[in-house]
Amino acid sequence: MSYTIDDLKMLMARLRDPETGCPWDTRQTYGTIVPHTIEEAYEVADAIERGDYPHLKDELGDLLFQVIFYAQIGREDGHFDFDTIVDYLVRKLIRRHPHVFPEGNLESRIDPDNRPSEAWIKESWERIKAEERADKPETVESVSRLDGIARTLPAMARAEKLQRRAARHGFDWPDISPVFDKLHEEIDELKEAWQAAESGVGDRDAVEDELGDLLFVCVNLARFMRVNPEQALKRTNHKFEARFRAIEQVLAQEGRDMDEESLEALDAIWQAVKGVERDRSGR
Repeated sequence: MSYTIDDLKMLMARLRDPETGCPWDTRQTYGTIVPHTIEEAYEVADAIERGDYPHLKDELGDLLFQVIFYAQIGREDGHFDFDTIVDYLVRKLIRRHPHVFPEGNLESRIDPDNRPSEAWIKESWERIKAEERADKPETVESVSRLDGIARTLPAMARAEKLQRRAARHGFDWPDISPVFDKLHEEIDELKEAWQAAESGVGDRDAVEDELGDLLFVCVNLARFMRVNPEQALKRTNHKFEARFRAIEQVLAQEGRDMDEESLEALDAIWQAVKGVERDRSGR
């Protein structure tokens, strides 16, 4: 016997039962679950990056449970339920994919010999999303072409989305060359802000502002280079961790204590580890 999505919905309702449910689950709200949702999403990403596919199904299940949890709270509050979420999602995806569902329903099929171009598909996708944003009820803040980019996104991911949205409306660098110029400009401004803060003339807020500007330009560079900045930083994190652990192993094998070593000695091992990496990669 295999359990189904209906069994999962029933389980969630049992967990939230005010009389016989789990005390922890019954106390939760939309807001209290958010940190768990973010954590589960990152654990899914981590399993994929490590190629741990047997474990991935568990992580995906944990992430699905977050959706079920929100759906149960929504049903209790009279806002929506899981079936409503699914219905809305399917309708939205059909609407956004006229190149797959030309008649706007699941049964329709595109003619394989008359498929639209990639450029048409991209333009259609952006146009439909823009129409969806325009159809949403306006709020006091709903007056910008940047509306709809979640403020809760990780800062680097949100920076990239802000830049891409602005670029679609003509606010962008003509090519990558001036982005490099801007990078050097921001580095100089950061140095000036740092020196001013250290001398007591400036303040820490200015340093934070300038560092943020520098990081924003780095995201712009990544966008022009068609590199995912988050993925690039993850690769560097992994590289740093691997090299640092290698230093620890070398010192342990030689009976040395890292805390007692000079920076010069540690850097020498670091450079040796990098040399081994280059030999293995052939670069």
